[in-house]
Amino acid sequence: MNGISDSPRQLITLLGASGFVGSAVLRELRDHPVRLRAVSRGGAPAVPPGAAEVEDLRADLLEPGRAAAAIEDADVIVHLVAHAAGGSTWRSATSDPEAERVNVGLMHDLVGALHDRRRSTPPVLLYASTAQAANPSAASRYAQQKTEAERILRKATDEGRVRGVILRLPAVYGQSGPSGPMGRGVVAAMIRRALAGEPLTMWHDGGVRRDLLHVEDVATAFAAALEHHDALAGGTWALGADRSEPLGDIFRAVSGSVARQTGSPAVDVVTVPAPEHAEANDFRSDDIDSTEFRSRTGWRPRVSLTDGIDRTVAALTPTEEH
Repeated sequence: MNGISDSPRQLITLLGASGFVGSAVLRELRDHPVRLRAVSRGGAPAVPPGAAEVEDLRADLLEPGRAAAAIEDADVIVHLVAHAAGGSTWRSATSDPEAERVNVGLMHDLVGALHDRRRSTPPVLLYASTAQAANPSAASRYAQQKTEAERILRKATDEGRVRGVILRLPAVYGQSGPSGPMGRGVVAAMIRRALAGEPLTMWHDGGVRRDLLHVEDVATAFAAALEHHDALAGGTWALGADRSEPLGDIFRAVSGSVARQTGSPAVDVVTVPAPEHAEANDFRSDDIDSTEFRSRTGWRPRVSLTDGIDRTVAALTPTEEH
């Protein structure tokens, strides 16, 4: 099994298929000659027909035994499940006990199920981690949980249960497909503020840099990782646009894009005192180098930040304001 185009058709189980990143990966993989088992609580989003055979499996993976059933006979498992209750973000890991069940417990369930079903060729498990895990000092609770899940997967890989591939994602933004989910990160939040005519607030002087990656580029990265999993198995790989930009410039780009697309005056970008819930990661700049992943897979981002912001603004702008 050297890629995602082998015959007979591989079974790829996509966990979290209805989520922000998951729905984008589902759209990307539909054009490959594989069997896809799209697993989600509420049902996978409809995607245009393609070469893939798609099975829609509705399951709550936190219920006992459901994770094991979802990955039954899978050649490849793509773990994109995120804690999304009530519109939560990575900050929710500090206060919501279910976050640890999702971020750590589910990985325990998956590798436990694989231990019970040893195969001559272990399946590939492609895991979406976070770039925050690269900075263990003053790590957020979310980063600590993702780091623990990485450790579990590495151990299972060393034991021969699975061939783990860890992709560490930066801040991801955009819309997953023409009518798909929208990211819950800073770009969408600031666009909504600008559309409401509110100033865009920063907790610093705007010099903190962010490496923003459009969700469509994340989807093509996962497809590339599946195609080249032999070269990636056992490793941890950084994904990024390799172009971190000051948040002040990003916010001004958001303000300008909203003004152009709505005809309203551009809102101000201002500095305000940091709230009590601010964490160390809020003031640390991104320094992501995805050279190794690019060299092994040939992947590269295709959506520029300017285009990505414009497209996200268009998706969030009410129809009557277009």
